[in-house]
Amino acid sequence: MSSWYASIPSPGPEWQNIPIDLFGWHWRIQTYAIMILIGIVVAVLWTSRRLSKRGGEPGVVLDFTLGAVLLGIVGARLYHVFTHPSDYFYAGANPWNVFAIWEGGNAIFGSLIGGAVGVLIAARITGVRFWSFADALAPALLLAQAIGRLGNYVNQELFGLPTNLPWGLQIDAGNKAIPVGLPDGTLFQPLFLYEIIWNVIGVVVILFLERKFQLRWGKTLAVYLIWYGLGRSYLESIRIDPSEFNILGIPTNVWAAFLAVILGIVIFVVQTRRHPGLEPSVYRPGREWVRPDAEVDSDDTDSDDEVPDEDDGVPAGSSGAKATSPTNG
Repeated sequence: MSSWYASIPSPGPEWQNIPIDLFGWHWRIQTYAIMILIGIVVAVLWTSRRLSKRGGEPGVVLDFTLGAVLLGIVGARLYHVFTHPSDYFYAGANPWNVFAIWEGGNAIFGSLIGGAVGVLIAARITGVRFWSFADALAPALLLAQAIGRLGNYVNQELFGLPTNLPWGLQIDAGNKAIPVGLPDGTLFQPLFLYEIIWNVIGVVVILFLERKFQLRWGKTLAVYLIWYGLGRSYLESIRIDPSEFNILGIPTNVWAAFLAVILGIVIFVVQTRRHPGLEPSVYRPGREWVRPDAEVDSDDTDSDDEVPDEDDGVPAGSSGAKATSPTNG
């Protein structure tokens, strides 16, 4: 099974954190956390640019970032604890370990749920349409997830079944995720790399479909859910350390990936029927705001014959965007 001469080496433990000595204080910053932070910064900058091009107020993305990130972290941890209960609930266990997020244990599907709640709350506060923000975020989120997977590589986690492929991943002996009985030098499927490649391709696909079909009203988000769910459904099925819960012999994370695909299909179908045209404004009625110098493409304007829904707050036949300042009411 071993072919170490043609394989992907894993970074040693010394790469998993960066020691910082400053003014007598000693810290060790987790490399995984740094990669997540880089992904968040990239996603925020790109989402802000995409939202501004569609008429959003410059900097409004910052109103979404704090809540979405915090609730995303909470959701990621709760999902992980829920799907790995034996790691935290046993005789003599320290209940505070449930909150020890710095020791590892986060789930992407939980972060998506928590982050979505944060975005919904921010959308109500700022007046920005949830679908507008979600569409602007979708490709940036995929790119951020790809960057974050480099942290999994450094931590020697998120790997799959044993393999003889030349790009098999080397994992240090003693890793808790390695099944008992495997010979030393066994190589594993580099799931972190597969997901990076899948996500980057997904970014290209989303941008192409947006330009080709002028996706709005949550349809870009729907494509993200379908694409990401399809990829994760396969990767989770060959993962060597899946969640403890299985339904009909299928790991919980695979079911979560299936649900993401189904949700994406439902959103796409429903929003296509409800909104055959383009969205009239990034902001909800009463909070419409468009920068005078905003870049307005032909795919950012409404067709004259579009009949908007009642919640659009735009009379039939109007252009749908008002150059008024957003209010706090």
